[in-house]
Amino acid sequence: MRIIDTESWNRKNLYNHFVQLKDPYFGVVIPFDVTKARQFSKKNQVSFFTRYLHDCMKAVNAVDNFRYRIIDNQVVDYETIHASATIAREDHTFGFSFINYDEDLNVFIDNYNREKARIQSSDDLYPPVNGQDCIHCSALPWFHFTGHKEPSSGNLESVPEIAFSKIKEENEKLIMNVSIHVNHALVDGYHVGLFAEKFQFYLNT
Repeated sequence: MRIIDTESWNRKNLYNHFVQLKDPYFGVVIPFDVTKARQFSKKNQVSFFTRYLHDCMKAVNAVDNFRYRIIDNQVVDYETIHASATIAREDHTFGFSFINYDEDLNVFIDNYNREKARIQSSDDLYPPVNGQDCIHCSALPWFHFTGHKEPSSGNLESVPEIAFSKIKEENEKLIMNVSIHVNHALVDGYHVGLFAEKFQFYLNT
């Protein structure tokens, strides 16, 4: 974990402005072409969710500002960001997970499966290991949304929030809308654009 010197940071004035706001988050919904990722999942018989979540995490970890968090009034850069995804149970409730990120897809899938088994065999809401070195994410496969709002605790938060919609076929391509909410004290539209470019690149790879 590296501490960012906000006094010499080129975003100092932006940070000082947005961090004082009651709700410093902004959100956008971006369409992603998941055709190749879906084909890969079917061909290799792996979960489509874990495949695109892994691509998402690769993009998150590749953009510095998506790794920044506000801890004890300091901005820190975590070396690795993990996935805190909602995982469904058979009774239509869910639990929060903490899936350790790994660049290797197979290792990441194993980490996901352990968390899935833990959640589906308990009624715990929170994972035993938790922290701010993650993104909060959820899949909403029941509908293809074009807008999305995350709940807010009212406290100062800095973890990005990402939600994935149902797939929709458009012009022979599979399109998944992705909602991205980020703290504007740490992340600007430029950084969201970088994330989107990298996410689409990994989905296509």
